[in-house]
Amino acid sequence: MPRPGFPHSIMEFQVRFATEDACRDYLFASRWPDGFVCPGCGSSRAGEMHRRRLVWQCKDCGLQTSATAGTVMHATRTPLRTWFWAAYLVATHHPGISAKQLQRQLNLSRYETAWLILHKLRRAMVAPERERLRGEVEVDECWIGGVDLGQKGREPGNKTLVGVAIEVRGRGSGRLRLAPVPDASGPTLQAFVYETVAPGAIVHTDGWLSYNKIADHGYDHRRRSQQASRPDDDPILLRAHRAISNLKVWLAGTHRGVSAEHLPVYLDEYVFRHNRRRTPMAAFQTLLGLSTTHAPTTYDQITRRAA
Repeated sequence: MPRPGFPHSIMEFQVRFATEDACRDYLFASRWPDGFVCPGCGSSRAGEMHRRRLVWQCKDCGLQTSATAGTVMHATRTPLRTWFWAAYLVATHHPGISAKQLQRQLNLSRYETAWLILHKLRRAMVAPERERLRGEVEVDECWIGGVDLGQKGREPGNKTLVGVAIEVRGRGSGRLRLAPVPDASGPTLQAFVYETVAPGAIVHTDGWLSYNKIADHGYDHRRRSQQASRPDDDPILLRAHRAISNLKVWLAGTHRGVSAEHLPVYLDEYVFRHNRRRTPMAAFQTLLGLSTTHAPTTYDQITRRAA
């Protein structure tokens, strides 16, 4: 049995998920499209139990399994409808949505609830099994943060250095990867390439010397100095520079800037939006944790209070 389809409009979504039972049925069908299977003994005989009807108990071995286990909704007290609407808004609102906007849209009494929901959804945006980029890839780096008067080139100031890698798809762009990096040294930027780009790929960079040794690790490295370029040449690293520009506009416009502490999460959100901009159903299911299993994220982990 295939997974359930995804509504094509906000009106259809509103009708489809009008009740807690409708959300629960979709959750069950997404987790077990071929029917419930006990993770303990493999039996398909289970009965519902407990309030909210989200826990199934195997009739053979007695193991209890929650439909929300392994999802962002694990152990939540927030209604499923609220989670579904939050995931829908995050997945389909292309510019992104702030916690204040989410609180207002969902009529939540506390800002903290909206903030926590958003951060749990953001932590579900990185698939543990995601593959490295392939084919032709542009690699660059940029500074993200506040304005530092007098800062030049790759000087740090108070900003955060971010590595950028994006696939070349004709004149367009393919998959994107972003990650904070501690500095622009050779070992650091080479490690970023190794972690984000599969060996054998063609890697385009500018003339920065820190990229010089990546050819020794199975990459077809093609350097191009901006100083040596002629006015009639094609722009250098066009897709990477476009991604950097769009990222900065998005951070400033939707979130009014972010702290260095939480920047990695926002970078993951931007990558998620870019890579799934044409697949809203996959984005929705990924956010709720229905297409892959994530370890539950706690409030302490989000606020860095965990030991």
